Amino acid sequence: MSKPFTLTVNGREYDLDVPPTMPLLDVLRNHLGLKGSRYGCGLEQCGACMVLIDGSAEYSCSREVGTLGGRSITTVEGLGSAEALHPLQQAFLEEQAGQCGYCLSGILISAKAFLDRNPDPTRVEVAAALDANLCRCGSHPRILRAVLKAAAALRHEVA
Repeated sequence: MSKPFTLTVNGREYDLDVPPTMPLLDVLRNHLGLKGSRYGCGLEQCGACMVLIDGSAEYSCSREVGTLGGRSITTVEGLGSAEALHPLQQAFLEEQAGQCGYCLSGILISAKAFLDRNPDPTRVEVAAALDANLCRCGSHPRILRAVLKAAAALRHEVA
C-alpha cells in the first residue's frame, strides 16, 4: 500500500507516493530518474548501490524508503556536476580509475564518506574502507591512487 511522504535527495525535496517497504534504490532509479546508483546483488554484498544517508555510506538496495523521513540522501549525482566535478570524480578521471564503471558510483560514495571521516588516510586505510565495494575489472590500484589523490586535493582546498 502506498503512503505519501517527502524524501530529500541531493538537496532537493521529492513528494512520493510509493509503498514504504520499497527499496530506496528502486525509488532513486525508477521514480526519481537517478541512475547513478546501481543494482548489483541486492544482498549488501557488492556496494554498487551505495548512497550517503546523513553523510554515512549505506546500501540502498535493501533500505526501505519508509525509514528515511527527515534524512538527507546523497547519490553520486549529488557529488558534483559536469561543470564542477568533486575532487574524487576529478581524481578518478585523471587516474583512469575505472574500466567498465559499474562499481564506481558506489566506490565514489564510500570514498566520500571515508574521506569526510579521515582526510589524511594511508593506502592501507583506503583499501580497508573500500573493502565492501567489489570491482571485477581489477582497477583496484588505480582506485586507491585516485582516492589518495582526491584526499590530497581536498586537504589543499581546506588549507
